[in-house]
Amino acid sequence: MSDAPTLPVIVRPAPDAGDRRGVVVAVAIGVAAASFAGVFLLWRVFVDTLAGQQVENAAFQGAQYGQTQLWRVAERVLDVVSVGFIVAVLIAAMLIAVLRRRWSLAAQVAVLMIGANLTTQVLKKWVLDRPDLGVEADYGNTLPSGHTTAAASVSAALLLVVPPRARPWAAVLGAGYTTATGVSTLIGQWHRPSDVVAAVLVVLAWTAIACALVALTPARPSTATGALRLATDPPPTPATMRGVVATLLIVGVGAGASAVVALSHTWQNLDDLDARAEQVTAYLGGAAGVLMASCLAFAVMLLLRQAAASRLPRG
Repeated sequence: MSDAPTLPVIVRPAPDAGDRRGVVVAVAIGVAAASFAGVFLLWRVFVDTLAGQQVENAAFQGAQYGQTQLWRVAERVLDVVSVGFIVAVLIAAMLIAVLRRRWSLAAQVAVLMIGANLTTQVLKKWVLDRPDLGVEADYGNTLPSGHTTAAASVSAALLLVVPPRARPWAAVLGAGYTTATGVSTLIGQWHRPSDVVAAVLVVLAWTAIACALVALTPARPSTATGALRLATDPPPTPATMRGVVATLLIVGVGAGASAVVALSHTWQNLDDLDARAEQVTAYLGGAAGVLMASCLAFAVMLLLRQAAASRLPRG
């Protein structure tokens, strides 16, 4: 027999569930903070400065071109959004959570929808203002958009409560519905582009907070053995997740690049904003910005929701 000493074997423990939970919560809180900072930045640039007001006024005026035909569709989209609609979706989303026996998730949905819509009204009416800088305006501060907040919060609530397999498609539908509502408010000259993007950021912030609460929710033990329940809802396939997230990111980044080009052009031609071409350019740039915000926000929401549920016995 050999008398050579044996070397100790070092076994590294697997990452603790609490550590993963802490990372998810930290990321979610960071997303929420960045979103609220983005709302303030939008107000500071596009509402609180003369150049910003001029650029958005050009986009506002550009909505007049082709408005007659587009408004036929846009009006129907906006007519859906109401207090009753929000309440109905809130009840439906909470009911889905209850049917899935996710009692805490029902409360988190309420936090998301009430928090987002209340925040928008408080910011618009009592926190942010629109200084009179000599730019034509028919009404005062409209940032963030209440209609867009309602549409985005409804979509985000459904993303939270649907079974895991359906989440990627809920994100796609949410991005589409939010974009349609936001652009419809531009068509009707109800809002300016920054109002809509700010509303999306408010909803993203509250969705991140809700996801942090999901991650903090204790996993439920089995009543029979005390062990964690095995997952009964299959997660989305990795290919589906990658495909949906990649599509949302690609569309969002492409729309964002278009918005930057268009609005930068408008910003550099402030002396010629009465021209139809400049107004249409600003209008299209604003619409592209709405598409960018919706796609990127729902991509982040989807990733946060999956990460928050990854440690739970049920998604």
